[in-house]
Parts: sequence; structure tokens; C-alpha cells
Amino acid sequence: MSFNLLNTANAGVRASSELLQTTSKNIANVNTQGYVRERTEHTTTIDTQVGLGKTVRLVDEFAVRQMNRDISNLAYYDQFVDESTRVDSLFAQESNSLATSINSVFNSLQESINQPSSTVARTLFFNDAKGYIEQLDRLSGIVFDQKTIVNDQLEIYANEANAIIEKISNLNQEIAAGSAGANGGGLNTSLNERDKAISELAKYIDIETLDGPNGEKLIFTGTGEAVVMEQGAFNLFSMVGDPDPNYKELRLDVTSGSAVPLELSASQLKGKIGGLLSYREEVLVPSQTRLGQISLAMGDAFNTQNALGMDGDGELGGDLFTLPTAGAFNYTANTGTGALTGTVEAGKGKELPAADFLITYTAPNQITVEALDQYGNVVGSPITANVVAGVADSNTAVGGFLYGLELNLSGAPNVNDQYQLKLNSDASTNVRLATTRPEDLALASPIRTETNIANRGSGKISTGIVTDTGPTSNFSGAPPVLTNGPLTITKTANPDEFTVSDGVNTATVTLAPTYENVLTQAGAVTPAFLAYGFDFDIEGVPETGDDFTVDFNTGGFDDNRNGLLLGNLQDQELVRAQITATAATDNLTSLNEAYANLITDVGIKTSQAKTSQTAFEALAEQSNTWYESLSGVNLDEEAANLLRYQQSYAAAAQVLSTAGTVFDTLLSAAR
Repeated sequence: MSFNLLNTANAGVRASSELLQTTSKNIANVNTQGYVRERTEHTTTIDTQVGLGKTVRLVDEFAVRQMNRDISNLAYYDQFVDESTRVDSLFAQESNSLATSINSVFNSLQESINQPSSTVARTLFFNDAKGYIEQLDRLSGIVFDQKTIVNDQLEIYANEANAIIEKISNLNQEIAAGSAGANGGGLNTSLNERDKAISELAKYIDIETLDGPNGEKLIFTGTGEAVVMEQGAFNLFSMVGDPDPNYKELRLDVTSGSAVPLELSASQLKGKIGGLLSYREEVLVPSQTRLGQISLAMGDAFNTQNALGMDGDGELGGDLFTLPTAGAFNYTANTGTGALTGTVEAGKGKELPAADFLITYTAPNQITVEALDQYGNVVGSPITANVVAGVADSNTAVGGFLYGLELNLSGAPNVNDQYQLKLNSDASTNVRLATTRPEDLALASPIRTETNIANRGSGKISTGIVTDTGPTSNFSGAPPVLTNGPLTITKTANPDEFTVSDGVNTATVTLAPTYENVLTQAGAVTPAFLAYGFDFDIEGVPETGDDFTVDFNTGGFDDNRNGLLLGNLQDQELVRAQITATAATDNLTSLNEAYANLITDVGIKTSQAKTSQTAFEALAEQSNTWYESLSGVNLDEEAANLLRYQQSYAAAAQVLSTAGTVFDTLLSAAR
């Protein structure tokens, strides 16, 4: 009897000691990050004695998964908000407003229009144009600086995530080796370390976990790619830029290099990495391309209209802005030696969308052009065009226009070689003034129309509209004259009939039902008049013999007719709004509207992200509270357990003492 009593007392003391050790460990680790509360459980043996205790972690897998999911979501929006708020505040500052600079250019242009012969007024225009370029550079610099920061942060985050992935894999191996033994209770520290590492990884990407063999945890990204696998195998993140080495993309590479790298979806990655990538794709890239689009559209519109006028030297107008030519990036899979460059085709700035472009060499001397959105996805249908003498011929384009692009292909490309053109992305930092000479501002119209004062009727000739001063027009640049001399229009005896002549070409044409677009109607009889590059109307009722003339506007320095058209560019819709649109859609906006839309979009995305951030802060706090209620150390509870286990220990010790006394008595009686 005394022997059984002694064994029972020993078992009770041992069990109470184990319980006290577990409680003491819980109390000692109350402030240890990642520590999971433990509990020692005992079973009863056949002889009613207390068996060996098993120490287990009090953790709920559902609570852990929900907490990690909320950690990823919160980290995503924290990162997005931190980055986008910086750009939003910089863009919103009045000192950084591109709209202010654009308005200043047009205000000074108006002064030049009011005083077309004033060199001072023209100089002010170029001063403000220079200020506009500098402001464009500042805004572009903000975006490019952010792009560099994003690349640097992505490298850092990828390396940190890789270190955590490797740590989880090593802990998996430790746990698998330990859990194969007789008692896995000593592995709780490793299990805590692994859970902590998994939560740390959740800050970088969205993850899902599965239980593997021998206590291993298999880790997958939220998009389904394996990160940590069985038996210590794992994949790592890498940053690759293809074709643009400065545009880092996150890839998942198998450590052994035996598998093809998988591209990951930034919208589903979550975590810090997902937030950074989404910020780049939803804020930085659109801002960069739209700034470039605005600068190219404005520069092309000014160049086109200035070329239709006559400058202060009495010459045909030239370019006011130098628009950049961008070199396309070759994909690493290309097998040929081709190279591609692109710029805006003169006069086609309205057709340029805020996009990058994928150009594929589909057949000998043939390419397809596809627009890419900010995520790198193809938008719309491909456009096919022939390549003639290394230049893409927009006149042969099938499926639409070439988005206003002028493309040049050199070298020896092979079929299926691809190129990525980022014309808009680089444009805003490379637009420059082509001239600063005040005389180069072409405010005058190159044509002068005149009604013969001897005419007897009420007919008058309009001031005319110039549409082309290029080499195929009737304008001659040196010296600037009409190639075939003054143009005369004479009313004949027949009703509504006029004779149009330039001394070389003559057409007798009946103008009906109105006397509008005289050269267009005369061109139906004599095609040479269709290429003149200007047209005019006859207003009123001329009589037989009345004549009118059109000549080059020599000495017309006080003329501001082309200047008025330059000034009208401020209110014209010059910027393409969408990459694709139906024929009935108004797909153009003004310069100021386009910039306002850019600022508004950045503000909306930032505001929406802040709202989501607040929501996920509440969810993360809630899930953490749930987790802590199950796995965290409660000092009040542990203090109560400490007292209870102390009492059970004391009672068991008393039984042990009693058993000893009984045993001694028995020994004494036997002597």
C-alpha cells in the first residue's frame, strides 16, 4: 500500500512540477514576440497514476490564417498609400502645376497676337515656353525619382522575402526531423519561430499554407505558385526587366533553375511587394505616360500650326518644339539584329494614346502595332502596316491608324521579333524648345487675299485657310512665294461660273450651290489646284468681270491671323482620352482637361486606398485580437494557474511525506 501511495505521490509531484514549469514559461514569455501560449496535458495510466505530460501550443489554424491574410492586405494598402500620397501632394501643389505653365504660354502668346510686330512680346512667349519646359522637367523628375525608388525597394523587399522563405524551409526541416522522434514537445520553439516567419512573409506577399508531412508547412502565394515545398525545397523571388531593364518585374524562380520562371500578378500579390507594384502600375506608369502624351500633343500641335504661318523674317514657319525620338527595347527572345525607333508623325499628335506599344515583325517588311495598358496588357486590335525603306507606312495600315506613330526599323529583324516602344514614358523629360528666336513665332498667314477695288459687284474674297505648307504644296520656301505665282479668280458671263488661273494651270468651274472652297471645286476640273495647301471662299454676289487675287503675304508683319489659330489651341481638343473608343465617342480632351484628369485620377486612387487602409486596419486589429485571445499569454489566467498548481504540488508533496512516514513505520515494525 505504501509503495502505491509513494508512486502516486511521485506522479503527482512530477505532474504539478511540469504544470508549474509550463506556466512559468508562459509568464516569462509574455512579451516575447511570436510566442504561443502552451499547456501541459496529462493522461491517467491503468493503475490510476498520472502519466507523462505532453506540452502543446494553443493555436487555432483558422485564426492564424485570417491574421496573416489581414496582415497582407494591410501591408498592401499601407505601402500603396505611403507612396501615392507623396505623388498626390506633389502634383497638387500650385508651384508644381503644369496647367499654370500651359496657361502662361497662351497668355504671353495672346500678347504677341495683340502686338504681332513687337519683338518684346514674342520674347515673352519664348520665356514662358521655356518655363513650361522646366515645369514639365520638374514633374517628370518627380515621377522618375519615384520609379528609381520603386526599383530599389523592390530589390530590398525581394531579398528580405527570400531570406524569410529560406528560413521557413530550414525550420521545416528541423521540425520534420524532430517530429519523427518519440516526443515532439521540444519543437515548440521551432514551431513558434516558423509561425513568426510565416507572418513576416505575409507582410511582403499574400500567402496560403497547407500542412505537409512530418509537421512541415507548405507555403503558396495568393496566386497559387509554390514558395516553400516538401523536404526543404523552396522557390525564390527575383527582379527581372524584360525588355526594359529599368522596369523591374517580380518573378518566381525555382532554386535549381530547372523550371521556367513564372510571372506573378501584382493585383493579387498583396503585401508590401504587391502594394509597391500596384502603386507603380496604377499611379506612376499612368502619370508618366500621360505627362508624355500631353507634352507630345501640345508640341506637335504648336509645330503643325506654326508651320502653316509666316514668321517675323517673312519665311514659312518652322518647329517651335523639338519632339523626342525614342529607341524601342528589344525582347531577350529576339533572334534578329533589328532595332526600332519611334516618334510622333508630324500633325498626328491627336492620335497618340497614353500607352506604350508592342511592335512585332510579323513578316518580311511587315509589322503589327499593339497598344499596351499600364499593366502591360494588349488593348484593342493589332494594326498591321508595311515597312517601306525601313519606315512603317501609315497609308498601308490595316485595322486602324498607327496611333500617330512614325516608326523606323533598321538592321536585320527576324520574323516574330518584338520591340517595346515607350515613347510617352520618356517624352516628358526630352521635349525641348527648337528655337528661342522671337522672329520664329509665325503669327502671320502666308497668303494675302485681295478683292479688286474696281469690282462692280458685292462679292468679296475670304481671308483663306492654310492647311499645308509642305514640299507638296504650292508654297516655295526660298524665296517664300507661291510656286506658280499669284492666283486670279475671275467671274465669267455665265451664272455661277468662274475662271481660276495661276499662270500655269487654268480651270473654268461652276461653283454651286455656294462659292465656298473655290480651289477644292476647281480641283475637280484641274487636279493641280487640289495640292495648293490653302483654300478660300467668295462671299456676296460678284458681277461679270469682277476678279480676286491670292498671293504670298510678303511684308505682312502686322498680320496675326495664324497667331489667332495658335491661340485657339488652348481650347481645342488635342489629347486622346482612351486607347480604344467607338466612332460616336468624343475621344479627345483639351490640354488643361487632360492634365486635370491626370491629377484627379491620382487623387481618387489615393483616396480610395486610404479608405481601404482604414478598413483593413480595423480587420487586422480584430483578427489579431482573436488570435491573441487563443494564443496569447493572459497574465491573470496564468497567475490563477500558478496558485492552483502550487497547491496541487504542495498536496502531492504532503502525500509523498505521508507515504514516507508510513513506509518508515512499516520498516520499524518489521525490526
